[in-house]
Amino acid sequence: MASSEVAVEAVTPVQAAKKRTVRGYIVFAFAIALALLIAYLMREILLLLYVSVLFAVVLSPVIQGIMRLHIRSWHPGKGLAIFFLMLSVGAAATLFFTFALPPVLHDVQALISELPTRGPQLLDQVHRFPLASHINFSGLNAKLQGFASNFAEYLFLSISGWASKLADVGAVIFLTVYFMLEGDEAYHWVLSFFPKSTRERLNDTLLRADLRMGKWLLGQGSLMLILGLCSLIVFELLHIRYAYALAVLMGVLNIIPIVGAMVSMALVLLAAATDSWEKVVGVIVFYGIYAQVETSYLTPRIMKSSVDLAPLGVLVALLMGSKLAGVIGAMIAVPTAVLVSVLIQEYLVQDDEAVPARHAS
Repeated sequence: MASSEVAVEAVTPVQAAKKRTVRGYIVFAFAIALALLIAYLMREILLLLYVSVLFAVVLSPVIQGIMRLHIRSWHPGKGLAIFFLMLSVGAAATLFFTFALPPVLHDVQALISELPTRGPQLLDQVHRFPLASHINFSGLNAKLQGFASNFAEYLFLSISGWASKLADVGAVIFLTVYFMLEGDEAYHWVLSFFPKSTRERLNDTLLRADLRMGKWLLGQGSLMLILGLCSLIVFELLHIRYAYALAVLMGVLNIIPIVGAMVSMALVLLAAATDSWEKVVGVIVFYGIYAQVETSYLTPRIMKSSVDLAPLGVLVALLMGSKLAGVIGAMIAVPTAVLVSVLIQEYLVQDDEAVPARHAS
């Protein structure tokens, strides 16, 4: 009887340890599942936070450049540099929307109002093309008239959606300014959750990623400048109205994937349509060729030189970003790919020198 009690006492600590281990695994799995559920429910808020952090990182070289400006012994601090940046962007946008865009919108509005009468005339001209017999012109004419009559209704119904998007844009701007001002404190607070043994290595890795991500704006600015100049040349050759304003709009909106091109091209096509359908065809041919060249050649190589990311990686990042998060995903795809690339290079990729050393030991 006594020996059985001793055996029970000898086994009990091992069984208790196993039970604690199993219980710990269950609690850990439940905590992970709960965290994933919360992240899924708050995915839109987390995405806004992530976008704001990326914008703060990308704009940090611009802020540092403004802070390096000297007027005798005085130079602006970080807060004043952010204010100067926002003031410059706001002033440029105000000048553009006040003087350059209203004439374009006035002509576009006149074209839309005249679309029910001018649509059949345009279709009669298109009907002269060799392959035009295969097109259902009566149905297309009805669609044009329906579009003109329903355009105001569409704008009214989409006001709520646009208001929500504008609220998100305002939140991103506010959070970006906050992270540019207080980003260091938030950054070190996040680092404090990691063990001290790995904290320094992670800090060095993220600083390297920050340096490469900050150069993304230079590459994107190059793409915007190239598109603006090419658009200006083509628009001048085609004698499109308001060529300078539309070229600036094409270049600026190039920073917004998909939607930026859709909005700018829609305005350019409407402006060209006020003169002749030949100009519309010319604009479509130009942008079709340029989009292919930019996607397959310019973007991969410019981003390679600016953020040191392989051309294939840039293309895959753009495709994945647009698929996962639409326009916002495509916009932040390249900086995110740079961050992921640096983390993989640091923690997963093994250097060739490390392998022989490990075998030798």
